[in-house]
Amino acid sequence: MIADDGTQLGILGVREALVMAQEKGLDLVEVSPTARPPVCRIMDYGKFKYEQSKRERKARKKQHVMHLKEVKLRPKIDDHDYDFKMTHAREFLTHRDKVKVTVTFRGREMAHQELGHQMLQRVIANLADIATPESIPKSEGRTLVMIMLPKPAKVGTGPAPTAPAAPATAPKAMAPRVAKSKPVTAAPDGSAGD
Repeated sequence: MIADDGTQLGILGVREALVMAQEKGLDLVEVSPTARPPVCRIMDYGKFKYEQSKRERKARKKQHVMHLKEVKLRPKIDDHDYDFKMTHAREFLTHRDKVKVTVTFRGREMAHQELGHQMLQRVIANLADIATPESIPKSEGRTLVMIMLPKPAKVGTGPAPTAPAAPATAPKAMAPRVAKSKPVTAAPDGSAGD
């Protein structure tokens, strides 16, 4: 038996424990039913449930639910369109979402599925700095599908130093050199000499 202030009261009977809880206007809650003897605690159960749900809400607010975004490509996609799709994929991955890349074949393009595989290898190479493929590209009917996962965020790494560290012994500072000027002398005819 544990009291509401956290002190242990020892082994008590159920009726005795219920009477103690009712005297304080609190509830008797079984904390550990598998222990021998079972452990009970005197507490305000409503307040306990409220604080527990509050903690869970706070934890849910901090966690990110990973969504699956899709980027659709074609085997004969233009370079500008491809770059546009890759910027969207990069944006999804930086928001910590999965990206499903699909290459759709139409008509006679089915005979040249190697173009789709080359396209997906190009996607892997372009997004290698922020993502990794979840699995190898799979053919599903007329589409080739691959899922890219964002790389795990690096925790605790600061910015890398950009300048090399100063040498242990710095050279002695030299005294500034001052140019001395020659005195100007006047010539006997009144002109300035050198």
